[in-house]
Amino acid sequence: MVGEAASWRWRTPPLRSDCDRQVYCRWDKRMKLLSYAYRFLSNFVFLASVYYSLNFLEKYQQRAVVAILVLLYCTMRAASALRSFHFFQRIERLEGEARRLAALVGEGPTASAQRRQVITEVGRLRQAGELKSYIDLLFLALLVLLCVSKIVTD
Repeated sequence: MVGEAASWRWRTPPLRSDCDRQVYCRWDKRMKLLSYAYRFLSNFVFLASVYYSLNFLEKYQQRAVVAILVLLYCTMRAASALRSFHFFQRIERLEGEARRLAALVGEGPTASAQRRQVITEVGRLRQAGELKSYIDLLFLALLVLLCVSKIVTD
C-alpha cells in the first residue's frame, strides 16, 4: 500500500475529461506552431544577416571569403539535416514494428491504448522534426544561392 501511494505521486495524472484533452491539444498545437515560427524566424534572421554582410563588404576578396565560409557552414548543416532524415526513417520503421508487435501481443484495452498513444505521439514528434528539417533545408538552399551569386558577380 505504501509503495503504491509513493509510486502514484511520481506519475502524471491522467486526463479526466474531454475538456482536459481539448486544452492539452490546443496547447500542443500552439507550441508546435511556435516551434515552426521560431525555426522560420531564426533561419530568416541568419539569411538576412548573411545578405547584409555580403552587401556591406566592398572588396571582392572579402566577400568571397565570407561567402565560402557560409557555404561551408551550409554544407555541414545540410549533412546534419540529411543524417536526421535517415534517423527519422529509422524511427518510422520502429513505429511500424511497434504497432505490429502491439497488435500481436494484445494484452488488454488499457495497455494497448497507452501503447497506441505513445506510438502516435512518437509519430507526431517525428513529423514535426521532419518539417523543421525541411524548413532548415529551404533556408540553406537560399543561402547557397545567395553566396554563389555573390561569388560569381563582381
